[in-house]
Amino acid sequence: MTSSPTPDALLGPADVRELAAALGVRPTKQRGQNFVIDANTVRRIVRTAQVRPDDVVVEVGPGLGSLTLALLEAADRVTAVEIDDVLAGALPATITARMPERADRFALVHSDAMHVTELPGPAPTALVANLPYNVAVPVLLHMLETFPTIERTLVMVQAEVADRLAAPPGSKVYGVPSVKANWYAEVKRAGAIGRNVFWPAPNVDSGLVSLVRRSEPLTTTASRREVFAVVDAAFAQRRKTLRAALSGWAGSAAAAEEALVAAGVSPQARGESLTVEEFARIAEHKAGRHQEKEPA
Repeated sequence: MTSSPTPDALLGPADVRELAAALGVRPTKQRGQNFVIDANTVRRIVRTAQVRPDDVVVEVGPGLGSLTLALLEAADRVTAVEIDDVLAGALPATITARMPERADRFALVHSDAMHVTELPGPAPTALVANLPYNVAVPVLLHMLETFPTIERTLVMVQAEVADRLAAPPGSKVYGVPSVKANWYAEVKRAGAIGRNVFWPAPNVDSGLVSLVRRSEPLTTTASRREVFAVVDAAFAQRRKTLRAALSGWAGSAAAAEEALVAAGVSPQARGESLTVEEFARIAEHKAGRHQEKEPA
């Protein structure tokens, strides 16, 4: 068993500012960079994520390494995906200096997370990340799609995005992110994070979202792409009834109505009232018709 890391291995406010100054790093709005400067917060995130000693954790956007170090304390290994050249270059040295006994458990992938299709080492079992606000949803969905071995996810995102991801059907903020996240996982809000734990302090609140992958994938004959096409069409004009909103997707309003009725959904309903299962049933109708037309 490895010796437990020293208590001061995690980064505090002075450490974060010193590291940033040494690297000439100024957090940029363009990349949504807000560095966590509070050790209690990163430990809380790791606890809330229920990181286990046998977990292989992937972290997106590690920044200066605040959360990375806390994850290394708890997991078997951590792979961090960082797009920023300077931050990616500095992170391995930070890990080695502050947690030398765990340095061989750490891997860095210097890349845009949206382009990552494979990771070094064993397959990841968990995703834990403080996601940059401007790309949070696409990155989250890309990682869930690309790495089916990720069972548990905990992401810190803008509070508004957290609400949207965890919203149930019928809620005002239920939309494309809610349905697509639900395709992969059971989604729920897992706490709030104050502004003062970040440097610089953002002008928005943050929230934690927990996603536990469905033990059985959704039962449907439609593909993920077909289902997501219906979801995108339904919310592109969210004020319209589904009969009208899906007319472009189906080819006509009459064809949309036929698909809706076949799926047991009222043509007068709106997208925000439908579950992911209902979207899948609508997609199946069109997929089924295509199959019928194909020669045997």
